[in-house]
Amino acid sequence: MKDQLDRIDRNILAALSRDGRLSMAELAAKVGLSKTPVQARVKRLEQEGFIRGYSAVVDHERMGEGHVAFVQVKLSDTRSAALDAFNRAVQDVREIEQCHMMAASFDYLLKVRTRDIAAYRRVLGERISGLPHVAQTSTFVAMETVKDR
Repeated sequence: MKDQLDRIDRNILAALSRDGRLSMAELAAKVGLSKTPVQARVKRLEQEGFIRGYSAVVDHERMGEGHVAFVQVKLSDTRSAALDAFNRAVQDVREIEQCHMMAASFDYLLKVRTRDIAAYRRVLGERISGLPHVAQTSTFVAMETVKDR
């Protein structure tokens, strides 16, 4: 799939990843094409899955969700059915912002966003620890976000 992207496609993706609200005219000016071919390229990039969606960058501090914790999760069972069950269940925990399967001494790394440490403790005890096949967790609390792209 990467071979299907030329320099202009990559420039379109870079521009939209910086500002997803660019108009087609603004995007066309940035990549050096007219509006119609840029629209066609964006539509193709969307259809082929290179552009998965558009979203707003939210100020989580102002929303009262400034506490970030990273959680290492070890499962008691790592056969396919157990992994699938965990992957499905994680989707239902709103506070889990990201979930990554790892090649490490643990199985998953979660990014969890809550209001404060007390709210995190509740999510850990009531939601994360109760996910299918969770055997052990270790928490790392972020003191400051230096870069978040």
